[in-house]
This record gives sequence, structure tokens and C-alpha cells, in this order.
Amino acid sequence: MQYIKKIKLKNFKKFKEFEFELHEGLNTLIGDNESGKSSILQAIELVASGSRYKVESLGLDALFNKDAVNSFLELDEKTLEQLPDLHAEIFLAKDVQELNGRHNTENVETTGLHFSCVPDENLTHEIIEALKNNSNSFPYEFYSISFFTFSGEGYTGYRKALKTLLIDNTKINSEHANNEYIKRVFESTAEPVTRAKLNNQYREAKGDFKSQNLVELNATMDDYIFDVRSGVKYSLESDLTLAKDDVPLEQRGKGQQCFIKTDFALSRNKDQAAIEVLLIEEPENHLSFANMHKLISRIEETEKGQKIIATHNSLISTRLDLRQSFLLATDDQHKPLTLEDLDEATAKFFMKAPNHNFLEFALSQKVILVEGDAEYMLLETFYKNVSGNTHKKDGVTIISVGGTSFKRYMEVAKILGIKTAVITDNDKSHQENCVVRYGTHTNDSIKAFSDEDNTRYTLEVCVYQDNTSACSDLFQSKDQLQSKDQLQSMLNNKSEAAFRLVENHAASLIAPSYIKEAIRWISE
Repeated sequence: MQYIKKIKLKNFKKFKEFEFELHEGLNTLIGDNESGKSSILQAIELVASGSRYKVESLGLDALFNKDAVNSFLELDEKTLEQLPDLHAEIFLAKDVQELNGRHNTENVETTGLHFSCVPDENLTHEIIEALKNNSNSFPYEFYSISFFTFSGEGYTGYRKALKTLLIDNTKINSEHANNEYIKRVFESTAEPVTRAKLNNQYREAKGDFKSQNLVELNATMDDYIFDVRSGVKYSLESDLTLAKDDVPLEQRGKGQQCFIKTDFALSRNKDQAAIEVLLIEEPENHLSFANMHKLISRIEETEKGQKIIATHNSLISTRLDLRQSFLLATDDQHKPLTLEDLDEATAKFFMKAPNHNFLEFALSQKVILVEGDAEYMLLETFYKNVSGNTHKKDGVTIISVGGTSFKRYMEVAKILGIKTAVITDNDKSHQENCVVRYGTHTNDSIKAFSDEDNTRYTLEVCVYQDNTSACSDLFQSKDQLQSKDQLQSMLNNKSEAAFRLVENHAASLIAPSYIKEAIRWISE
């Protein structure tokens, strides 16, 4: 079965120059809003479609990189040679003679498909005149749109060189999106000859209906008769739908539509190569927790075909093996970050772990990791009191992950370059439980912090000793914590004590020295 080995984009939407190599099976694209996940899926689908109509309906102004356009418009003297080109290329893994050649931006002999938008050579004179007469307008109208194989031959979507299917769950409520999905399923399922035959039979059936069923009614008409629409707009594809248990897809709830679309596409690939590349945009949309687990299981079970999934969901990104993930940054970058070098045990840990903070961690630039609810509640207050600013304004994320997970997150931080401060208890041995335990996992951008005084063995002890008055206040009224041993009561009720301290004494709370050190370091 054919699959995409590499994607290369130039001046396509947010990407000035971008390329990355994909895995044969599963590929998960993770990233924040505006990081380009949807653009990559759109580029693949557009190249595979070979459709000028799709390009024209989207508009070149929507496809061209804005920075490239603006850079050209800012030139004092604009020439034809300085106009930017747009390219989207798919490098395929398996050699196909009719797709093989050097018609790619790398000028290498290989197999693939190429979509390009370049100034039309036949309109050179008109372009030069346009640039002279209206230098503040970009000449989109004078660009030529081409789809060609690496052998240099043009192609269209009628006989597909690569069978792709895009499932966009962000547009689940759109009638047009549903119709497009069903049309693509039909195209990927039926060969061109079969599609032509069925369309012809459907049009003939419409003609038979007119000649056999409308004759009596039309006999009563004078100058006008009833007819049946039979143009291209009203072909078999426009009337087809998918149904399960005799209920059409469009009559089901949004969540069920999302699940059925993806499940159907995956089931087509279970035993055959109906779809070579399945593109899924945010499969988590509208799905309940139970259905999301079912969908993840279906994706895991489907071995045939390449799957490229764009997601914001931690459960999907971790359960489907982080080593198959690509992280896209919102800033300009030429390649995505990959987690393929992640230790197998760490990847499996995240697949099994109940805590689903991974994506929040991966998309952050600076992170403070803590190990419980009490630490999490207090850290926000400590941060503001130490730095005079909120952690959010400083671009710092505070995440509670549990102490046993620290090493796993630190390994990910090394690969992704995330500045990370781990705040932990010394458990009566700072040397063993902080320095030695995390020593091999730290570097200039990853550090572990705990109190160096072994008698201050946990956060509650440190907070109590540094904020005795505020802590004592927790035990003054009957509806609050009651104990002769106030510290022990705090240890027995960690989250409740932290909550009340933050609620009643936030402005005056003093952060333990190791937490002050961590906050100052992470905010640099």
C-alpha cells in the first residue's frame, strides 16, 4: 500500500519553508491553535485531489503565505522575478514509474505529486504592467495553478494517484462538509469506471421515472410540465448518504456523526486498501469520554493504511504512542519536533497513566511541576508574592503530575526543549531524593528543587514554619480544622489546609526558600 514519506511546503499558508518525514502507519500532529496542523492536512488533501476547482474555491489569497506576500509588497521596486511561488509536494514511499521523476523542488529522482502556483509565463507582459500600474496589489490573478507528478505529467482527481480521505470533525454541523465527506468516501471506494457506470444508471433511472411516473400528471399541464433535475449538480454523488441501522448520517447527533465517519473509514481499511491515507481533524470533537476510548481502540486496531491525526487532546496523543507524534510550534520553524527518540518505557507510561496533562506540558515553554493538589493551589499564590506578577503573564505553566511521574516529564522536556522546574519534598534526605534521584535528568534548562534542610521534609512543614501565624489561624473556629497538633492536622488535611490558606491569607503567605529559588529561576 502506498503512503506518504515526506511532505514539503513552500509559502503555503503559515509555512514559508516546511518539511517533515512521516511514519508509515500512525502520525499524530499536536500543537496549539495556529500552529499549522489543519494546514498540513489541507495541503495533503489538496495535492492528492488534483483539483483546480478546490484551489479556486479556496482562493489563492487564502493559500499564499501572508509574510511572503507582504514582503513582496513592501519592496520599493517590484519585479516579476521577485514574485513568490507556492509549492506543496508529497514524496511517496513506493516507486511508481508514471509518478517518478525530478519535477520537484529538490530536483531528485523520486516518486511523488506536486501542486504549484507560479506566475503564468504566458502573461509576463501583463504582470509587468500590473506591477507598474498597481504596486500595492498582489497579482494573484496572473498565477497559474498546476498539478503534476514528479515525472512532469499533469493529473486530476478523476483517477487518483493517492487515495486520501479527510474527516474534519470541526465542521460536523455543515451540510456541505457532510456532502463532501460522502463524495470522498464514494470516490475512494468505487473505481472511476464503477462511478461512471453508477452515475449513468442513476441518470437513466431519473429519465425512466419522468417517462413512466410523471406522464399522467404532465398530461394535465398546459405550457409547462414537471421534470426531474439531471444535471451534474444533481448527480448520484449529490444524493448519496451513509446510513447505519436505516438512520442517515445527517440525522444523527454530532458525536455519533464524528464517531461513525471515522469508524467507517477505519473499517474500510481493516482488510483492504480502500483508503491509503486517512486524514482526521480533531477526532475528539463532540465525543463523550467513552466514545473517545472506543475511537482510540479502533485506530489502534487498524493496521492498514497511513493515518495522520491532528489533535488538541492529551488522551488521544498519549494513548496512540507519543513516539508517533509531531509537535508543531506556533512560531516559525522549518520542521516539527518529534518524540520518536522517547524511551519506550516512558512512552508506555503515558499510554497507561491516568493523568492527562501531557499536551498542556508539551505546548508550554516554561513549566513548574508539582506533585499534588496542595502544592498546585499554593504555587499560584507563592509565584505572585515572589515575582510580583502572575505565572500566566510570565508564560509559566503550573502542572500537578504526581511525584512518580517527574522523571517521565523531564525526559520529554529534554527532547522538546521545555524549561522545567520540578518542586518536590526532600522526604528527610535532600541528597538522595532530589540531587541523586533527578541528577541525570537535569541540565541547564531542567532543574529539581527541594528544601536542603532534612527536618523540613515536606511542603506542609515548610509552610507551617514560615507562616506560623497564618497556619494557626486555620484552627481558631469550630468550623475549621481542629487539632491540638496543628502541623499534624495540616499533614492530615493537605488540600483543605492549602485551600484555606490561599482563601484567607494569600497576600501575606511567605514561600519557602527552595520555592522562591525555583520561581526566580523559571521566570528568568
